[in-house]
Amino acid sequence: MVDQNVVERIKQDLGSSDVVLYMKGTPVFPQCGFSAAVVQVLSHVGVPFKGVNILEEPGLRQGLKEFSNWPTFPQLYVKGELVGGCDIVREMYESGELQSLLTEKGVATGVNA
Repeated sequence: MVDQNVVERIKQDLGSSDVVLYMKGTPVFPQCGFSAAVVQVLSHVGVPFKGVNILEEPGLRQGLKEFSNWPTFPQLYVKGELVGGCDIVREMYESGELQSLLTEKGVATGVNA
């Protein structure tokens, strides 16, 4: 069962920004290739996002796996909903689906700002 403090922290993160990326490292210094790839996609699309370094908080890392029912990182959320990890985000970007999702959710990007 997920610690209630962790759930509140996740809800606070998701409520504070339209786009949240739970990742290994930071957007400026990603500490794994998958996190770096998602940062690159988001930067290319021009969407502002909040990066949360799960390596600094083991409880958050484990809690997110249970909260999202998604075992791996990075995890991208748009308007509080899990989009997916690196492969899904990359595929959605390449097909144009990610840009469409952001537009549908009312998230400004460098493309539609």
